[in-house]
Amino acid sequence: MPPLDYLLAFEASALAGGFSTASRQINISETAISRKVRLLELHFGLTFFERRHRAILLTPQGREFLARIKPALDAIRDVADDTLIQSRNRPVTLAATNSVASLWLTPRLHVFRRDNPHLKIMLVASDNDEECLGETVDLSILRGDGLWPGYQSHLIFGETVFPVCSPEFLQNNPEVADLGTLSSAPLIEVASPHTEWMNWRTWLGHKGVTRVDLEQATMFNTYPLSIHAAVDGVGVALGWGHLVDQLLDTGKLVRPLGDVHVRTTSGYYLLLPENRIPSAGCREVAEWLRQTSAARRRYGAQ
Repeated sequence: MPPLDYLLAFEASALAGGFSTASRQINISETAISRKVRLLELHFGLTFFERRHRAILLTPQGREFLARIKPALDAIRDVADDTLIQSRNRPVTLAATNSVASLWLTPRLHVFRRDNPHLKIMLVASDNDEECLGETVDLSILRGDGLWPGYQSHLIFGETVFPVCSPEFLQNNPEVADLGTLSSAPLIEVASPHTEWMNWRTWLGHKGVTRVDLEQATMFNTYPLSIHAAVDGVGVALGWGHLVDQLLDTGKLVRPLGDVHVRTTSGYYLLLPENRIPSAGCREVAEWLRQTSAARRRYGAQ
C-alpha cells in the first residue's frame, strides 16, 4: 500500500484540477504535491493525470482510482474527527498539591472554562506524590528538582518565599515590618510532614535570625489554611510568590518586609508521563498551564 500522504496529494490534485490549487488547499508546496503524485503513479506503474501546460486532467485509470479511494479517505477523516471529539470530551485529569490546587489553579479555572469551553478538567488535590502520579492522572504539578524518572518535566514556578499578612494586621502590629522584631510577633506556621518544606525557623535562619520562639505560633496542618488565616488577620504567614500573587494584587495580603525574600533551588514542575501519548485535550491544558504560569511570574516567583 502506498503512503497515505501520496493518496491525499492525488485526491486533492484530482478534485482541484491542478497541483498549484491543491498545494494551497493542503498547505504543502506545489513541487512536493507533484512529486507525491508522481511517486504514487510509479508505485502502481500507471498514469493518473494527463499533464498540460496550465492544468491536469484525470486519465481513465485516474478517474477509476479516485472513485474507489475517495470513500475510504472520507471514512478515515470521519473516524479521525470522531476520535478527536471523543478525546476532547474526556476530562483531562490534572493532579496538584493542595496548595497549588487551592490557591493557584482554582482561582483561574473560570478563565480556562471561558477560553476552552470544549475541554473539561478533573482536578485532583493531594500532597501525596504517588497519588498525583497515579495511572489515571494525565498531568501533574509537583514540587521538586525537576527529576522524575519516566516523566517529562517543565518548570512553571520557581520557589520564592516571603512574609505576608493582612493590611489591618500590619497597621495594628507595626513591629512585623522589622526583621529584628518579626520573630516575636504572632506567626502562622504549617506543620508539614515534608522536611524540605520551608518553615519560619528555616526562613529566619536564612536572614541571620537564630533565636526564634514558635511557642505562641498558630499552627495549621495545610498551607491553604495558613494563608486564609493570614487574610483574616490571625498573624504573619510565609507566602510562596506564585501562590499568593492574586491575594497581593487584590490587597488582601501585603508584604510587611517589602522585597525581602528567600529563593530556594526547588521549583514546581508540570509533569507528563513519557510512556503515554498525550491526547489533544491534554496538550491544550498543558499549554494553557505553561502560558498562564509564564504570564504570572511576579513577586520573585520566576
